[in-house]
Amino acid sequence: MSELVKDDNNFSFEISLSVLNHLGRNLYRSFATVLGEAISNAWDADAKNVWVYIDKKKNSFIIKDDGFGMDRNDFQNKFLKIGYTKRKTGKSFSPNGRPYIGRKGIGKLALLSCAKRITVISKKKGGNYTGGIIDNSGLDKAIKQDLHPKAYQLMRPNLGLFKQYIEGHDNGTLIYFENINEGIKNSLDLLKKVVALYFRFSLLDETFNIYIDGEKITHKQLAELGEKTEFLWRINNLEDPFVTEILTKVKEKRTIAIKGKVDGFIASVKKPRDLKVMGTEERVSVDLFVNGRLREMDILKHMPSARIPESYLYGQIHFNDLDDAVDRFTSSREGVVADDPKYTKFLSNLKKKIVLILDDWDKWRLKHGKDGDSENKRLSPKERKSRELFGAVSDEYTLPKNSKNKNTVEGWVNDLRLDASFNFGSYAECFVSENLIRKYIQEKQIPITAELVSLSKDLKNREKQSKAKGNISIDVRRLPSALSYLDMDSLAKLVDNKQDRLKDASLLRDATEYKPIRDAIAHTALLTDPAKAKLTAVFFNIKARIKNLIK
Repeated sequence: MSELVKDDNNFSFEISLSVLNHLGRNLYRSFATVLGEAISNAWDADAKNVWVYIDKKKNSFIIKDDGFGMDRNDFQNKFLKIGYTKRKTGKSFSPNGRPYIGRKGIGKLALLSCAKRITVISKKKGGNYTGGIIDNSGLDKAIKQDLHPKAYQLMRPNLGLFKQYIEGHDNGTLIYFENINEGIKNSLDLLKKVVALYFRFSLLDETFNIYIDGEKITHKQLAELGEKTEFLWRINNLEDPFVTEILTKVKEKRTIAIKGKVDGFIASVKKPRDLKVMGTEERVSVDLFVNGRLREMDILKHMPSARIPESYLYGQIHFNDLDDAVDRFTSSREGVVADDPKYTKFLSNLKKKIVLILDDWDKWRLKHGKDGDSENKRLSPKERKSRELFGAVSDEYTLPKNSKNKNTVEGWVNDLRLDASFNFGSYAECFVSENLIRKYIQEKQIPITAELVSLSKDLKNREKQSKAKGNISIDVRRLPSALSYLDMDSLAKLVDNKQDRLKDASLLRDATEYKPIRDAIAHTALLTDPAKAKLTAVFFNIKARIKNLIK
């Protein structure tokens, strides 16, 4: 047997620089994601403030924080060490008690993904600045040449770049991003709203502040979204200034209990287009947050129902228990491992509540005169469409906000809502059934009796007199034949004229019962409950008889 070569037991791993691309540089897609990584690092470093300074003309921006900072050793062995994590000692909280956001030690690679050149400087309290320049063109060349990591040396930073930002800066980190790859396309106003929307730990913790070009980011940046919000569902005991101070004028709200240490909110807007992120194609969705950090966008994709209300919903679900000893987050930092048991159980519990929310949405929309969920079977199609039609018509009578009669008129409209859903549907039944009988009489060439010819002439003369009083010379009825002047009672006499109306079950007998209530509906009267019940019962018979006639 051959002997081992001397020192064969001294092998060790070596990592190619190309791993930077696989782990991070090509995984981070948006400017907001990159911004989020820098802000998250500041949070983990117990910073009280993060400042973002954007120069669109120079296509660059600077992020500065007042965290505990880094010395030379920290910069080399923590920041530049890919895979270094603060949690390796078993700690999940910062020295000041904040739950760590960073976990894998590769989030810093996101900082390399959006700019051609990145300069990092940092210092601890009482120390001097240390850091370096990462030039992505040089890094690309080193990767192509497959250089050993130690062969790629960072350039020495120029403190002059930071002159106006380091005065009075006792400790913390500054990162300068030069030549943003796709340019800074979004306005400052939009960036402020995006930060307010997605970096919730900055709004939920009073000890942490984010500033963009000197303006502090608060929930007030989301006031526009709040104005477009109709309904609100609070989950467990969420305390969020966006909910308690912005979503104060929603039309309906309720609290929903979910098992486990979960809280948050789900809300719905007036129109699906209201969910577009302020002038972009990206939509606000129902997102998952862990320790205040966005972990997965649009979690409803895991429980699709294809129901109409889904396109109106947005919200934030906070489930901090996902951050424990088990690493449940994907390498891209933009999702949770799909088959993780704890996550799937959470989604299962949430799905049950989403069903309730979709049902609430339908009830509340119809209550306020808007189209609801047509796939919800709790209402008949006729009743649903009647309510939606009433909502569309009554909207035309909505008074301006400053009208002194606005609330009074809204009360009148609401008093009519339930009656309208019955009357609108009943009128439609009258319209369809009576015109079908006219078509049937024409098709079968049933002769009109002398009595009904005389009646139709009398009705035609009344119409002529009425038109003269109204100074109307145009034709009102499309078909001037006698049939167009006859109502259900008269039409039924033509269809059932050979039957004994007192003995035989017939359309004629139903029409006789139907006529007084039908006339009340035709004159837009409100019906009593007994009248509604009578009309419904009689019309079941009428509909059945018409189906038998025309089949």
